[in-house]
Amino acid sequence: MTKTETVPTEAGEARITWHPAPAPRRVLALGHGAGGGVEARDLAALAAALPARGVTVALVEQPWRVAGKKVAPAPKTLDTAWRGLWPALTASGLPVVAGGRSAGARVACRTAAGLGAAAVLALGFPLHPPGRPERSRADELLAAGLPTLVVQGGNDPFGRPDEFPEGPYGLVEIPYGDHGFAVPKRAPLGQDEALARLVGAVGDWLGDLG
Repeated sequence: MTKTETVPTEAGEARITWHPAPAPRRVLALGHGAGGGVEARDLAALAAALPARGVTVALVEQPWRVAGKKVAPAPKTLDTAWRGLWPALTASGLPVVAGGRSAGARVACRTAAGLGAAAVLALGFPLHPPGRPERSRADELLAAGLPTLVVQGGNDPFGRPDEFPEGPYGLVEIPYGDHGFAVPKRAPLGQDEALARLVGAVGDWLGDLG
């Protein structure tokens, strides 16, 4: 059964929706992107599947979303909120993996080491704005300083897997997937199969963390 918790931060009230594992070994905290919330298909799929594998999933809504605003604030404000709710994520004493999709992945990469996270999960990491590969954000990913897994759609306009630089992280491609891991109807890979690959890759990686 899920549980919702409101957490005050310097950037406003954040919200955590807990998907508890029956016998948890770790917590996976997932932040959303700038264009949507925790209902995103990848976040929802992980929250539904991972508790059975011993991972409690915490879906984190940034204060701007909780307040009903349409536009995300500056990265510094997102980081401030994430740091402010971190004590709630670690309250169980279990290791916490910091993660998120898109802008949420960037927040995790920038803050995880300083917060003492166990690892970083980056879903749909926005390597660059669409059509602007020269504006790379690779430095955020490369500076994470922790075991890191990137899961990227094969057709993500924010960065295809073959655009990513070599570095100390794992990279899993979801074939034909866009920035939200949607696959075209004509693709030989169905939407359910694409999400199953994502969940399987993340679950296996979490299991290998020890």
